[in-house]
Order: sequence, then C-alpha cells, then structure tokens
Amino acid sequence: MSTSTPLTTTPPLVADKPSPASIAKKRLSSPWASIAAIVIAVLWTLPTFGLLVSSFRPERAIKTTGWWTFFSDPTVTLENYSKVFGEEGGVNLAAFFVNSLIICIPSVLIPMSLAALSAYAFAWIKFPGRNVLFLMIFALQIVPLQVTLIPLLKIFVSIDITGTFWTLWLSHATFALPLAIYLLHNFMREIPSGLIEAARVDGAGHVSIFFKVMLPLLTPALAAFGIFQFLWVWNDLLVALVFAGGGNEVAPITLQLANLSGTRGTAWHLLSAGAFVSILVPVTVFLLLQRYFVRGLLAGSVKG
Repeated sequence: MSTSTPLTTTPPLVADKPSPASIAKKRLSSPWASIAAIVIAVLWTLPTFGLLVSSFRPERAIKTTGWWTFFSDPTVTLENYSKVFGEEGGVNLAAFFVNSLIICIPSVLIPMSLAALSAYAFAWIKFPGRNVLFLMIFALQIVPLQVTLIPLLKIFVSIDITGTFWTLWLSHATFALPLAIYLLHNFMREIPSGLIEAARVDGAGHVSIFFKVMLPLLTPALAAFGIFQFLWVWNDLLVALVFAGGGNEVAPITLQLANLSGTRGTAWHLLSAGAFVSILVPVTVFLLLQRYFVRGLLAGSVKG
C-alpha cells in the first residue's frame, strides 16, 4: 500500500498595492512637477522683485517707465527711503514701524501662553464638561471676524481703553485663541501617555509636567503658530482701522501705507519704498524660523 503526499502549490506573490500617499509623492517628485513648482515660484516672486527694484529707482523713472527698464539704464538712489523714514517726505514710517512691533509681540505671546495652558487642561486634565467646552471653543473658529468688531469696540469704549495698544492686543489675542487652542491640543494628544504617567510616578504635578515635559516638546507647534500669528497681525489692516483708526499714536505701518495709497496715489516712489519696508520683518521672521515652522506643521502627522 503506497501513500501519496498531496501536492502543495504556493500562491503566486502579489505585489502590494501602492498607497495613495506613495502615488502622490511619486507624482509630485516628477520632473514636470518640479518645473511647474519653479514656474509658480518665479511668477509669485516677480511682483516682489519689481517692488524692490522700483524702491531704489528715482521718482521720475518710476513714473515714466516700467521697473524692467532698470536693467537697460540702471540708476540707483536711496532718496525714496530717506523720504519715507524722514520728516521731509511727510511720511515718517519709522514711528509706525515701531508701533507694528509693539503690537505684534504681545499679540503673539498672549494667545500663545493662554492657548498652551488651555490645551494642556483640555488634553490631560479631566473635569466636568471638558468635551462640551472644547467643542464650543472649536466652533468659535467659524464666527466671522467682522461681526465681532463692533461689540468689542463698545466694550473697549465702556472700559475706557480706546486709543491704546490694549485694544489691539486684546482683539488679536481673542481672535487667535480658538485656533491656537485647537492646534496645540491636537499636538499634545499625540504625546504618549506613558511619558505623562512616568512623570506622575516621579511625583510631578500638573505644573511641573507642563513646564518640564510638555513645554520643551511644544517648541515646534508653538513656533508654527507664532509665525502664523505674527504674519497675520503684522499684515492686518481691518482690526487696525477699527481700533486704531482714530490716531497715529498706536497705528501700525499697514494703516499708514493704506493712507498713503489713498492720499498720495501718485507718489509711487514713496509707496514702493514703504511697502518693501513693511515686508522685510515678516520675511525675516519666516526665514529664521522656517525649520521650526515645517516641524510644527508635520508634528503629529506620522505615528510609530
């Protein structure tokens, strides 16, 4: 009696189906995608480059020829900047430049500090109504900015702080808090709970955990939000018109540039120089903190 062993066949190997992320990465890294990105970058920066060239051209050349003619007849002058920053041109952007810095720094630090504390409470402290309260704060992001300006202005008038920097600080901080709390909360929830439990076993309370464990890990997220908020506040015109439109003591540089474009529509030499001065600070801040900005955007996007 003979026994025969059944034949076993191994199933053919099936290649894994590429994920949508890998397909998108392959398409975006193709030569055509790189060429398209370069073309878009050149077209995007071309107006800024023209503004830079125009700011160094004489007044007569700016009003009679295009900025691209600079290369055929290069004539450079610093008179535009001297008029913008001096009393001679009647503009004196230096004071408004300082006002913008005074407005931006507290308007970034106040919501950043409050949002970090609030996000930690929502993420790691259990209290009644936590989820409902967080949902309400998240829903505040859909409230249009314009509908809150008049009620806020009435409150500021009733407590007699109009015409001061406090109106701008409080308004910018109020508008930024919902998004800041939401972003920092999502980042904190990605931190392993074992790290928090280990700190509690060592006897650390919530204050110690926040300042010694959470805060160092929050650096990329805080930097990303700080850049967003700084760019928003520095380039803001609507809030400045409502809360600082009554006087030049607290007016930012954007408000003065808007006044220039309205009252000096033919002074293109002053407008070009002033506009380029206004973009120097945000561009510098972004370039210096670009590494933290990218890390903050990617924080929590990959697990494992």
